[in-house]
Amino acid sequence: MSNDQEDQPLVVDVSRDPAHHFSKPVVDEVVLVEGWGIEGDAHAGTTVQHRSRVARDPSQPNLRQVHLLHAELFDELAAAGYEVAPGQMGENVTTRGIDLLELPENTLLHLGAEACVRLTGLRNPCQQINAFEPGLLRQVLGRDDDGAVERKGGVMAVVVTGGAVRRGDRIRVELPTGERSPLIPV
Repeated sequence: MSNDQEDQPLVVDVSRDPAHHFSKPVVDEVVLVEGWGIEGDAHAGTTVQHRSRVARDPSQPNLRQVHLLHAELFDELAAAGYEVAPGQMGENVTTRGIDLLELPENTLLHLGAEACVRLTGLRNPCQQINAFEPGLLRQVLGRDDDGAVERKGGVMAVVVTGGAVRRGDRIRVELPTGERSPLIPV
């Protein structure tokens, strides 16, 4: 029999990389900085840091400071014959026990004792995923039974409150008040 503590969503692993690589190495902890992102990560900043977005308009606000991905996706990919581990799809925070893709825009995720991020949208998987593992893009970008595009590559967020985040930290979900909008690609 499980208890509430065991049923609470948690951080499986954390990752960061100071360079623009597809995968990020798993580390013991990441430090989130309010309005900036993850200390020491190439995607941190107040304006866009993803190369394709910088090329279009470097003054855009950075709505992709933190990338979160649900470990349940790894289970799904394993069933399809793919072996993917935390950090390998470029995420900063790998979670378990929370359906990130179904959360509405502006949901707050309290990570560990101090840090908090606000969800801004879905990650839009790109061709780099196939360079990592041929055919993987088809697994994380598809269509549902009604023909609508499904993006399973995680969610993006901005840092609301800074703090350290580590493997095993609990996650508390705070849904937005008022009208809720579904996450769209950012």
